[in-house]
Amino acid sequence: MVASPLRLVVKHEVLSASETKKVMKRFKTTLEKFPRILETDPQAVKAGAKPGQLLAIYRKDPTGEYTYYRYVIQAA
Repeated sequence: MVASPLRLVVKHEVLSASETKKVMKRFKTTLEKFPRILETDPQAVKAGAKPGQLLAIYRKDPTGEYTYYRYVIQAA
């Protein structure tokens, strides 16, 4: 029997403008203060992310589910 492959890539989702505002308000910060991700990152490309947008990354481990955020920037 062959075991199923590990799922190494987690869900990435571009947030709408209103969702982005809610996240910024929740963390009391600006977009530029979030960790960055290049628009050319394979997961950003797959999600259709453009520079200036906020990307939500949903991760799950044995201790719980977590949402991380990345600010999409233009590749140099």
